[in-house]
Amino acid sequence: MLVYSTDPKDQAIISGQAEKDKLAAQSRQLVDTKKFTVVFRLEKNGRGGKTVTILDQLPNHETFVKELTKELKIKCGVGGSYKVESGVAQIEIQGDKRDAIKKILDLKQIKYKGM
Repeated sequence: MLVYSTDPKDQAIISGQAEKDKLAAQSRQLVDTKKFTVVFRLEKNGRGGKTVTILDQLPNHETFVKELTKELKIKCGVGGSYKVESGVAQIEIQGDKRDAIKKILDLKQIKYKGM
């Protein structure tokens, strides 16, 4: 734990962490979860028989989508990715994790429809 330092390297680390925390807080405030509805979809085609859960029609806000993807991957214990293009974003989570994802979205008060 760093108590006090005049070293410029330490100051840069401290200010960099503060900026990351500030940006994360701003990203949570900018997206109104009541203004969009997530659409669920399962895909198998073109994936070698593997099932993928897709959350579509998310807002075009990269930091929000990135944080949501990270949380879903951790809580479901699987891999996944996100894409932000042409005004909408989409999250791909490996496997059929609809039930777990629906519970997480309910806790975050995000509306969803589909399977």
